[in-house]
Amino acid sequence: MNFISYIGNNYEQIISLLIEHIELTVIAVGLAILIGIPIGILISYVKKLNKPILGIASVIQAIPSMALLGFAIPFLGIGTLPAIVMVVLYSLLPIIKNTYTGVNSIDENMIEAAEGIGLTKWQILYKVQIPLALPVIMAGIRISSVTAVGLMTMAAFIGGGGLGFLVFSGIRTVNNAQILAGAIPACLLALFVDYIFGIIEKLVTPVSLQKEQGYSKKVLKKKRFHQKIILSITAIVLLLIFIITNMMNQTNRESITVGSKDFTEQNILCHMVSDVIEDNTDIVVNRSCNLGGTQICFGALQKGNIDLYIDYTGTVYGDTLKYTPINDIDKVYQTVKKDMKNKYHIAVLDQMGFNNTYALAVRSDTKDQYQLRTMSDLARVSNQLVISPSLEFINRQDGLAGAANVYHYQFKDIIGIDGSPRYTALINHESDVIDAFSTDGLLKKFQLTVLEDDQHFFPPYYAIPMVREDTLEKYPEIKEILNKLGTQLNNDIMRELNYQVDELGKNPEEVAKEFLKTLPADYF
Repeated sequence: MNFISYIGNNYEQIISLLIEHIELTVIAVGLAILIGIPIGILISYVKKLNKPILGIASVIQAIPSMALLGFAIPFLGIGTLPAIVMVVLYSLLPIIKNTYTGVNSIDENMIEAAEGIGLTKWQILYKVQIPLALPVIMAGIRISSVTAVGLMTMAAFIGGGGLGFLVFSGIRTVNNAQILAGAIPACLLALFVDYIFGIIEKLVTPVSLQKEQGYSKKVLKKKRFHQKIILSITAIVLLLIFIITNMMNQTNRESITVGSKDFTEQNILCHMVSDVIEDNTDIVVNRSCNLGGTQICFGALQKGNIDLYIDYTGTVYGDTLKYTPINDIDKVYQTVKKDMKNKYHIAVLDQMGFNNTYALAVRSDTKDQYQLRTMSDLARVSNQLVISPSLEFINRQDGLAGAANVYHYQFKDIIGIDGSPRYTALINHESDVIDAFSTDGLLKKFQLTVLEDDQHFFPPYYAIPMVREDTLEKYPEIKEILNKLGTQLNNDIMRELNYQVDELGKNPEEVAKEFLKTLPADYF
């Protein structure tokens, strides 16, 4: 699907995510300014605080954004709050440093003159130092605001919304049109933000400090009037965005929050579960799709940030409960159901009808060259091949480490690549083997060969709805609805639904709705 077609088919979602991105950025930048400028002024007066505060701000700036976000989630949960906190922390250094530099760079003779005419320290600060330091302070704010627009794309990793949802979804599905649909508005927004703060800089900086040679006072006055008009219109638009969004989010009906992990199948299931609950009950569903990995979703469920999400039996058994992976379907399910209830007060509903287990996949030319059919066949030539598994697969006992032990793999090289870029590496002959899920739509898209797990190493990964017990007690009808939905899904159906998103470029929400329309009207 080309870029223009994608925009035409998804313009409503793009506009909605752009509005979310604007809201988040405005809040984060506003808080950073309110925090950063007073701190910058403080350290310009209390010299002992200078190095410690600037040092802390510099260390925060050096921490990778994903690491900082991951660290914040256990304390702040998921959604917009940790995303805003992260962006505020990253925005502080330029504001603090420029405020400190601007205030300290003022000529001492000017300060002495102000003291000589009887001005107090407070009067000197807001009548002399701040006006003279404003050009430097505004330079720091402009840097922080533009950076904040880009950083806020990370909010999509934890259900915070914004344009990052399109960017990261596009990367996972190898959809360049979707990536551009998120990246281009973000770039334009960054340019607009820089333009607006440039206008603010000129308006708040004394005319005598502006380099406007060649303009008469009349022309300068007219320019400032036009700048004020632009700022006023921008402020009114932002105010309307906040008011309308707040009104749309207000409801007196009961609501729950459905979450999901950050890949195609999970996004489809998130919308499918949400739709089937809303269509058959009076419950309003808040969707927090695309949150992240297993631990983020499970942690959000424990904290009550979400009320339910779909996980997989093998993942919960091995990754969450830390049991040694086994391939006994019933034992895995019963153990998961029992332990989730007893240890975490989480209800595990019936297994859905599809098993999205791990698999190893190769290109057709690799299969033909080495006569590969099973995972045991791969062991014969593994020392000649490069594998590019996902990072999670590398670090799981039911992943590469366990498979290498059972099948005696000794790969030529192991290059960890997360998400769909590992498919790109495979197709570009930069690797020879990847891990995949048995229902991945990208398997069909790239016509890959899935090797048979002839020694039955991989445990079962049947999809299971995980619901907080207090939520299920309040809304018992959810159990029957989701159990019925699960019987209508199987491996072939899920692979086809994933393919429609990954290859045909359809929206996960649209794919979920179309599937539900194929079910009998009175099924639920």
